[in-house]
Amino acid sequence: MRGGPQTTRVHWTWFALLGLTLALLGFRDSLDWVMVFPETWVVPLTGWLNSMMDGLVASVGPFFRAFSKMMDHPMSWVRDLLQWVPWAMTIGLLVLASYAVSGWKLAVFTFFAMFYMVMIGYWPESMNSLALVMVSVPLAVMIGFGVGTAAFYSERADRIISPTMDVLQTIPVFAYLLPILLLFGFGPVVGLIASILYAVPPMVRNTTLGLRRVNPEVVEAGMMAGATVSQMFWRVRVPSALRQILLGINQTMMAAFSMVIIASIIGGTADIGWEVLSTMRKAQFGESILAGIVIALMAMVMDRLTSRAAQSRQPDAGEEQGALERYRYWIAAAALCVIVLALVPVFPFLKDYPRDWEFYPAQYLNDGLTYVLVEYAGAINTIKTMAFFYIMLPVKMGFEQTISPFSWGFELTTPIKIGYAVAVTALAGYLLWRGRISGAILVAGLAILLYFGLTRLPWPSVMAVLVLLAWQTGGRRLAIGTAAGLGFLLLVGVWPQTMLSLYLCGIAVVLSFAIGTTLGIIASENETVSAILRPINDTLQTMPLFVILIPFVMIFKLGDFTALLAVMAYAIVPSIRYAEHGLRSVSPEVVEAAKACGSTRWQLLWRVRLPLAMPQMMLGLNQTIMFGIAMLVIAALVGTNGLGQRVYIGLSDGDFGIGMIAGIGMAILAMIADRMTQGYSRKRQEEYGIKV
Repeated sequence: MRGGPQTTRVHWTWFALLGLTLALLGFRDSLDWVMVFPETWVVPLTGWLNSMMDGLVASVGPFFRAFSKMMDHPMSWVRDLLQWVPWAMTIGLLVLASYAVSGWKLAVFTFFAMFYMVMIGYWPESMNSLALVMVSVPLAVMIGFGVGTAAFYSERADRIISPTMDVLQTIPVFAYLLPILLLFGFGPVVGLIASILYAVPPMVRNTTLGLRRVNPEVVEAGMMAGATVSQMFWRVRVPSALRQILLGINQTMMAAFSMVIIASIIGGTADIGWEVLSTMRKAQFGESILAGIVIALMAMVMDRLTSRAAQSRQPDAGEEQGALERYRYWIAAAALCVIVLALVPVFPFLKDYPRDWEFYPAQYLNDGLTYVLVEYAGAINTIKTMAFFYIMLPVKMGFEQTISPFSWGFELTTPIKIGYAVAVTALAGYLLWRGRISGAILVAGLAILLYFGLTRLPWPSVMAVLVLLAWQTGGRRLAIGTAAGLGFLLLVGVWPQTMLSLYLCGIAVVLSFAIGTTLGIIASENETVSAILRPINDTLQTMPLFVILIPFVMIFKLGDFTALLAVMAYAIVPSIRYAEHGLRSVSPEVVEAAKACGSTRWQLLWRVRLPLAMPQMMLGLNQTIMFGIAMLVIAALVGTNGLGQRVYIGLSDGDFGIGMIAGIGMAILAMIADRMTQGYSRKRQEEYGIKV
C-alpha cells in the first residue's frame, strides 16, 4: 500500500461487513429469512394500539369534545372580526407595521403581497386562514414559553421535554391527526389543535436556548442588586433572551402557516387551504397555484415582520423619548383606523372589493401549462424515462432487475456481470494502493447497492451498515439507539416500507445537497445569483407542501419521479442557504491571510473557505434530510409506496395503529439521520480546530 492512512479496526469491520453481505446474497435462495423478515416474528403492535385508543376515546372523549366546542367560540370571534374589518384597514395596519420595523421596502412588499389577495378575490378566504394563525400562534407561544422555561430550570424536565419535542417535530403531522380527530371530533378546532402541536416545538427550543445564553455577568449583576427570583426572571433573563424568544415566535408563526392546508382537511372551513385542496382535486392547475401563492405571501409577510422585529434595536436605557415619539406608530395606526372607517360609507370598495375589478389569471396559467405539455411532450417523457430507468430503479431494485432490452437496450449477460465485477475490483484496488481506504470501501459498497438494489439487500446487512455508521459518527450511545430503532421497525413489520422511503428520500437528499451546495457556493461568490435565489428560496420554503406537488403532477403525472422532484423542491432550500451563509461567514482575516500566502481562487475555496464553512454546510445537510423526510407523506399523494402511504392508509381507514406505527417509523429515521449528521459535524469541527 502506497503511503496514506493505515488500515484500522473500523476499516477491517467494513471489509468484513461487505464480505458478509456478498455471502448472504450468494445464499439468498436458501436463506429466505435474511431477505424477508418472517411474519411469524412480527409483533402485533397495531392491534394493541387500536385497542388502547378505543379505550381512551371511550373514557375521555366527551371531555375533549366539550373542550373543542368551548374553543370554537374564540375561533369564531377572531374570524368574524377579520371579516368585519375593511380590507383597506387591515392592509394599512400591516403596511404601517412593516414600515415601523424595517422601512419602506418591506412596507411596499407588504402592500402588494396583501393587495394580491384582494385583487384575485380571495380576501375572505385569506382572513379565515389568518384567523387560525392568530388563535393558534398566541396559544403555541404561551405553551412553548412555559415548557421551554421549565426545561431551562430543571434538567429532569429537560430530559423529558427534549425527546418529546424531537418526536413532535419528526413524526408526520398526519400520523397524529387521527387521534386528534377521534378525541376532538371533526371541525375547525381540530385544525387549531393540530396547528398548536406542530408550532409549539420551535418556541420551546428557542426559549430554552435564549435563557441559557444569557450572559452570566448580567445574571450576577441582577443578584447583586438584590433581585428576587421573579424579578431575576422577568426583568433580567427574559429581556436578555428577548431576541431569541422573538425568533421562536417567528418560527412558530411559520409552522402555523405550514399547517393551513392540513387544518382545512380536518376542519372543513371556507379558507384558502380549502381552496387549494378543492382545486387540486379537480386538477385545476392555475386555480390551485393562485390560491397557494396566497398562503406563501401571507407567510412571507408575517415572516419578515416578526424576524425584523426580533432584529430591531431597542432604545437604550439612557435615551430620552417623548410620549409623541414613543407612541407615534400607535397614534398613526389609530388615525388610520378612524380614517378608513369614515371613508367606507363614501367609498364602499374599501370594504367590499367589486367583483368586476378582480383579476383572476387562472385560465392563462392553464393555457400555458397545456402549451408546455403539448410542445415539449417528447422532452418531458425523455427526462422522466432517463431519470427513472437510469437512476431511480437501479437504486431501488438494482442493475440485476433493471437492465433489460426494454429499458437499457441490452441484456445483462454473464460477460457483462464479470466485467462489472472486474471494473469495481480494479477501482477499489487502485484506491487501496493509493492509501484511500475509505474511498475503496465506499466504491465497493455503492457497487453492491447499485447491482442488487436497496430494497433487495439482506436486512441484517442494512441494519449492520447503519449501526456501524452510527458508531463512527456518534459513538456507542448512538449505535445502540440506532439498533433499537431499526429493530423496532423490523419487529412491527414495516421494514419493506422503510426501505422504500429510504430509497426515495436518499436519492432526493443526495441530489438536493449536491445541487443546493453548488448553487450556494456560486451565490456566495456572485451577488446577482444570490439576489435571484433569495426570493426563490423564500417561495419554496413558505409555499405549502401540497402546492409544491401541483406543477410536478400536472407535467409528469403520478409516480416516483414526480414524488422525487417534489421532495427535492422542498428539501433543496436548506442546502443552498446554509452553504451560502457558511461561506459568507468565514473570517475575512483568514481569507486575507490565505491570499497573502499566494492561494489561488480555487485553492482559497477548497482549502480554506469550504473547510471552515463545513459546520454550517453539515447543518444544511441535516435540515435537507429533515425536510426530505417531512415531504415523504405529501409525496405519497402521487402514488409512492412506503411509510408515508401507510400514514395515509391509517388516516383514511380510521386505523390508529397503522398510521401511528408508520409515523413513529419516519420519526426514527429522522432522529437517526439527525444524530448522525450532528456527530459527523462535530468530528469535522474538531479536525479543523473549530471550537464546538
